[in-house]
Amino acid sequence: VQLQASGGGLVQAGDSLRLSCAFSGPTFDVYYMNWFRQAPGKEREFVAGVSWGGGSTYYVDSVRGRFTISRDNAKNTVYLQMNSLKPEDTAVYYCAASPTLGDSLRGGVDFWGKGTQVTVSS
Repeated sequence: VQLQASGGGLVQAGDSLRLSCAFSGPTFDVYYMNWFRQAPGKEREFVAGVSWGGGSTYYVDSVRGRFTISRDNAKNTVYLQMNSLKPEDTAVYYCAASPTLGDSLRGGVDFWGKGTQVTVSS
């Protein structure tokens, strides 16, 4: 399994970005898919997760209402739509595959992708 994230960039506060993560492998729809982020000098943190069929999502409080995670199982891709971006959203964003949401929150990720940098200027 390989995960490839893309879509990061430099934007201004209030702007939007959409991250994509392509999953290479035969079993995309058995994984709970997630986005994590790591800001400079901070630990990696869970941002959002989406269930196997896409019907259930979960967000960290700091992004709820601004970010939307979704997945397209036909394209083996997970997305993170980020609106109303703030400077504190600046981080390297990673997609990850895990068995369940609980595993994600405990750091029990099976596969990590390489990150994509998001920088939000004030």
